Amino acid sequence: MRGLGPKSRAQLAALGIHTLADLQTQDAYLLYARLKKTWPAASLNLLYALMGAQEDRDWREIARERRSEVLLRLDDMGLAPK
Repeated sequence: MRGLGPKSRAQLAALGIHTLADLQTQDAYLLYARLKKTWPAASLNLLYALMGAQEDRDWREIARERRSEVLLRLDDMGLAPK
């Protein structure tokens, strides 16, 4: 899974997500919310990495191109960074 390191993969595995196919069936925002509950140190970059892995793109491209969209959605979910 492109852009996801060993710690991120371990956290995903704990949620039953072991493959890219598993990841692609998930809503990245909802998955990020689940990860934040069990791994409070997870940063916004993790969400970008999840989205990048789903789309086979570098997470930095996602961050640069979709930052406003991401922050607005997280705000709606009550998860916007402070």
